[in-house]
Amino acid sequence: MKTKATLKQIAKELGVSVSTVSKALNDSPEISDPTKIRVQEYAKLKNYKPNIIGLNLKNRSTRTIGVIIPNILNSFFAKVFTGIEKVADEKGYKVITCISNESLEKEISALEMLSNGTIDGFILSISQEAQKLQQFGHFKSIINEGTPIVMFDRTSDEVVCDKVVVDDLDSAINATEHLIKTGCKKIALFSAINNLSVGKLRVEGYKKALENAGLKVDEKLIVLSETAEDLDAITVDFLNKNEVDAIFALDEHASSMAMKMAIKKGLKIPEEFSVIGFADGVWSRRMTPSLSTVSQHGPEIGEVATKMLIEKLESKEENYSHKTTIIKTELRQRESTRKL
Repeated sequence: MKTKATLKQIAKELGVSVSTVSKALNDSPEISDPTKIRVQEYAKLKNYKPNIIGLNLKNRSTRTIGVIIPNILNSFFAKVFTGIEKVADEKGYKVITCISNESLEKEISALEMLSNGTIDGFILSISQEAQKLQQFGHFKSIINEGTPIVMFDRTSDEVVCDKVVVDDLDSAINATEHLIKTGCKKIALFSAINNLSVGKLRVEGYKKALENAGLKVDEKLIVLSETAEDLDAITVDFLNKNEVDAIFALDEHASSMAMKMAIKKGLKIPEEFSVIGFADGVWSRRMTPSLSTVSQHGPEIGEVATKMLIEKLESKEENYSHKTTIIKTELRQRESTRKL
């Protein structure tokens, strides 16, 4: 493997000071053009790479953002990342991404690895395990060390930082009300994310909409689980045991499963049975019939979160006030629900 040179080695071999080499590599006007060319060409020949951590200690900035996403297979997080990357690129920032895979240990490891001077700040969504165990000390430690964090979607009131969220409560109310207005009276709820803050808010919105409409909240029709596998096991005979005319599904897996169950049972969609899912991947448009969904506007969330972080990084204010931005969702009506 080709050995990388250091500033000291280059300075010694060219017979100049380390300061001269550093200034020449940074195109300083204090250094003559012939010396710059000589140093830069030699550095390239010797495979010199700047020490990012060292530069950060000196300049206090790497213009790099660390992003930690819980699950890259989830289309929502993929869409958020496109928004993050778009704004970062426009503002001249690089992005380093880690996937926690819903693991607290991996989440902590990613934070520690990137906060050693590699990045200026984080954009992240909390892992399922951290929310389940209510362990948020690793975020607080990073913030106390001076590295800012912007949380999106899955957040915690315990962590004082900027946040970008969708109106989960109101979105669930609106989706359930839509089903009620189209004539549905026995509306079930499926969730495989009951250990997440967003999942709990959506359940609350569902119940509130039923109560507002004077409909009884039937706990037998509320199926809550923490994993896709558990939800599959619990609901295997659900439609055979319960009389329902709609399902409000709170996540991607629950949405697709609800549609498959109804189709398998031979129910006419949407004449006899309606489904609204809290997701908006490409698959929801391509299903037959296509799935009505609550769109969370993932790219917009990513864009807003990145702008908030960069604003803080470039602000000269010492007492920067934290804020929470709420992104409005949109109910996209497709073939799985009757039209109003």
